[in-house]
Amino acid sequence: MTELKHEPRHFLTLLDLSPAELKALLTRALEMKRDHRVDSTPLAGKTLIMIFEKSSTRTRVSFEVAMHQLGGNALFLSARDSQFGRGEPIGDSARVLTRMGDAVMLRTFEHERLVEFAGHSRVPVINGLTDRFHPCQLLADVLTYREKRGDLHGRTVAWIGDGNNMCHSYINAAAQFDFRLRIATPPEFLPDPALAAAGHVTLTDDPREAATDADLVVTDVWASMGQEDERATRLEKFRGYQVDAALMKRANKDALFMHCLPAHRGEEVTAEVLEGPQSAVWDEAENRLHAQKALLLTLLRGK
Repeated sequence: MTELKHEPRHFLTLLDLSPAELKALLTRALEMKRDHRVDSTPLAGKTLIMIFEKSSTRTRVSFEVAMHQLGGNALFLSARDSQFGRGEPIGDSARVLTRMGDAVMLRTFEHERLVEFAGHSRVPVINGLTDRFHPCQLLADVLTYREKRGDLHGRTVAWIGDGNNMCHSYINAAAQFDFRLRIATPPEFLPDPALAAAGHVTLTDDPREAATDADLVVTDVWASMGQEDERATRLEKFRGYQVDAALMKRANKDALFMHCLPAHRGEEVTAEVLEGPQSAVWDEAENRLHAQKALLLTLLRGK
């Protein structure tokens, strides 16, 4: 059988959509959040195949609920109960699965696996998280700031902690949404130099310097999934990078605090900050749903 020749629109990083498209997506997300209980089924008959090689709470639930509210279906696959955990080439899996579903959300370890899957896909592929990027979370973060404080254009964001996948996606976001990004991390845990060399980014090893006059302060766990054996070392190295009340006082008075969750109270953030008046983490978590609904519509139905 001859392979179909077309190029589906993927969302592997924030750079896969233009700044104008991202802005329109967030506008649509806010509109749908206001009216998300309205009976509407724009994705009726559509199926999102969700593949999880890493465990998840918010990503799985938000995508499943998103498809349900849009009138479509979501199908869950894990490495334990599919050929993903049994050595089938990822390109073969992509060629099979994308003949059956209308879009695929893949949450995996190596970013290269996601890229390879997308290269063999006949339908849009969404990055549900890799070791390099977490773009869906950034849609929710920027949506939350826009909802509460307005446009991030020209603002200052402080990233405190590991130069990880979230940090990399914040670097992309700084370029796409035109804000200043200060990254404070120990020298051993810097983000990818090639990414950090882009404009909008300032690197420091001083979290107080990064947080001074910031409009948004963001952090993440110090040891992510797959780094459990490094936990003790990381706890020692990141001592002094905790987001606490004293650090938040260095930011602007109306600054927000965000965290993609799950959070480790008493490690990267204090309970006082996480539960405090500047914390937007619960709205941020909910906004995964609304941002991803708008993303699904953008990829499956266009403008």
